[in-house]
Formats: sequence, structure tokens, C-alpha cells
Amino acid sequence: MAKIMIVDDAGVIRAILKKYLVAGGHQIVYQATNGLEAVSGYIEHKPDLVTMDMSMPDMGGIPALKKIMAYDPKAKVIMVSAIDQKDLVVEALAAGAIHYIVKPVTEHKVVEIIGEVLKPNKLG
Repeated sequence: MAKIMIVDDAGVIRAILKKYLVAGGHQIVYQATNGLEAVSGYIEHKPDLVTMDMSMPDMGGIPALKKIMAYDPKAKVIMVSAIDQKDLVVEALAAGAIHYIVKPVTEHKVVEIIGEVLKPNKLG
């Protein structure tokens, strides 16, 4: 199916997302723990899709999103946010994120949003 990069500073979130995505038939090509790793990982691995945490050390999700979008305006990035980060979600969508998932993540929600984003007719 899709080559996906998971970006989150929390190992447990990366493990949960990986479990859901692999069960859905996707390949995890890279995992990053901060925005700096995400940008270099995107350039190196050229994933079909990125899940990006909002709040991380060194470089947060929105600055990393902006750098990835500057490198590849067609990048598909789904932001992963806490429930109280609505303003950041709006900012991320304005910066080019294609969708968002609110923590705590559930398998149903992850599969639903990934499927929607990967539809051939989805803009991005």
C-alpha cells in the first residue's frame, strides 16, 4: 500500500501507529523522534505519507511541516495532536497539512483517516 514515515517523540505512540499501519498493509519506511529527523528522513526516504506529532523537542511539528512542504509541495502530512491543540491544528492545516488525528489515537480513526488521505482523487 503506502510507504509511511512516523514522527513522534513518544516511543509508545510510534509503536501504536506502526502497529495500526502495518496491520493495514502499509510499510513504515522511517521513524523520527523530532522535526529535524523528520525533514532529513523525508528527503532521504520520500514517503507517500507522514504522520507528524505537533509537540516535539529540537523542532516541533509545524516548523518541520513547513520545511517538508517547501521541499515537496505535494507532500501528504497528517498532524497528530493533543485535544487542546486546536489552534495549532488550524495553523498546520494552513501550512499544508492534509489532515489531522487527535490523541489518544484509535485504530479505527487512524485507518479511516489514512484511507481517506490515500484515495487517488484526494488533493495534495
